[in-house]
Amino acid sequence: MKEQTNFRGALSKSEIRDLNLDLEDLHQLDSFDLKPNDRKKGIAKSLIFTAIAIFIFFIPITIDGKTDITFGIIYNGLMNLTGNYGLWFVTLITIVTALLSIYGKYFAKSGKIYDYFHGDSIIHPLIYTIGAAFALLYTMNATTSFNGPEVIVGPSTGGTVIPSIAVAVFWIILVSSFCMPFLINYGFIDLIGTLMEPLMRPVFKLPGRAAINALVSFLSSSSVGVLVTNKLYRRGVYTEKEAVLVATGFSAVSVGFAYMVIKTAGLQDHFALVYLVSAFMTLMISGIVGRIPPFNKKRDVYPNGKVQTKEDIDNTKSSSNGIFSTGGKRAVKKAFLAPPLAGEIKSSLKDSVEVIPKVVTSLCAIGTGALILAENTPIFRFLGKLFVPLLNLLRVPNAADIAASFPVGIAEMFLPVLLIAEKVPVLHPQARFLVVSVSISQIIFFAETIVVMMSAKLPIKLWELVVVFIERTILAIIIGSIFMHILF
Repeated sequence: MKEQTNFRGALSKSEIRDLNLDLEDLHQLDSFDLKPNDRKKGIAKSLIFTAIAIFIFFIPITIDGKTDITFGIIYNGLMNLTGNYGLWFVTLITIVTALLSIYGKYFAKSGKIYDYFHGDSIIHPLIYTIGAAFALLYTMNATTSFNGPEVIVGPSTGGTVIPSIAVAVFWIILVSSFCMPFLINYGFIDLIGTLMEPLMRPVFKLPGRAAINALVSFLSSSSVGVLVTNKLYRRGVYTEKEAVLVATGFSAVSVGFAYMVIKTAGLQDHFALVYLVSAFMTLMISGIVGRIPPFNKKRDVYPNGKVQTKEDIDNTKSSSNGIFSTGGKRAVKKAFLAPPLAGEIKSSLKDSVEVIPKVVTSLCAIGTGALILAENTPIFRFLGKLFVPLLNLLRVPNAADIAASFPVGIAEMFLPVLLIAEKVPVLHPQARFLVVSVSISQIIFFAETIVVMMSAKLPIKLWELVVVFIERTILAIIIGSIFMHILF
């Protein structure tokens, strides 16, 4: 690639703003230099705010014997601090959402409530109403003398989704609105993106900046990974195809949650090995899924309607000066030209407040409903039988005993290991490893990621998510069985 020419030379901030450049277009970002004093300011801002982002999202801290990243400590701390008050607040949000959705979808003709709900399908008010009912029944059962129906409020259904997932996602979205500007505004993503471009583009058909999404998901939460993806997509960093591939391929479960899964399967003595192999499998599968239908048919179009060109892809590569130099310059420019932090936090908070009601209410409905089906109907056991021939072909031990764990992952990613928890002492380690590695690699499940993806308005359809879940599951079984025979 030819060296990028700085045809505009060194420009001041006012001159750059007068040119009205699209700073997410790396060709335009590379086309000018900063004046020396501005460059120093940019370096300082990039270093300071990137250090804050790294501290928040990537540095583990141990408090009272428990280790977590700062982001996790903050939102878990808020959950514990608010306790039942927080649970009731989220429940009230679901009730208000359900009531307003009925008015906004069926009766309102204009106004803010109409604007908020008119894009939903005709059945969304029903989903919100079910979610509010589930949340109210669970919360009354948990905090008063009221006894709700066990099928809804039990520990394996609403008791899993509402306090541990819906409330957690509420705080995750809220806290991330304050923390995300540090991560995406001050050049960190541009630096990592430039460094990772030589790997990400040929392997995953994605820009290098997608590597940040993977790191954030692994270390914090799959919901945060989806939210970061949506934010970058709306800013024009990703095309429709890239946003979908990142959200469904890199929004993996956190290390802490993966440990719970691995421990439940009785493989905690092999935690590092099992987790690293599962993470590697996740990346391998993501590289394959992007090359097959339905995702390979997604449009290479940015949110503003601009079609991605070969030049756009070439512009993400570093110049002949080297990837470190190019990445560093991009980071410094983005940091110097970043909008005021207070305004960005306010804007991010506004976005979060808009998405929270629909996300948490849908989670209560769809997540709880999916677990009710998993726990009380034979549907997943029936679907599991479809996997037995493949498992037998791959010489997987205890095939009939573990088959149901693979389709049930679409309800909630912890369910697969819960289904085998009582059988752990008699199951072969190879079978337990396969269940764990597949559940970590699936990524797509109704109790969280599917709902967040749909509520975030990413360019993706529900049927596509179901199809890709099946594809990821089959690929994970095949790839996981190879590692299973090698390692155990």
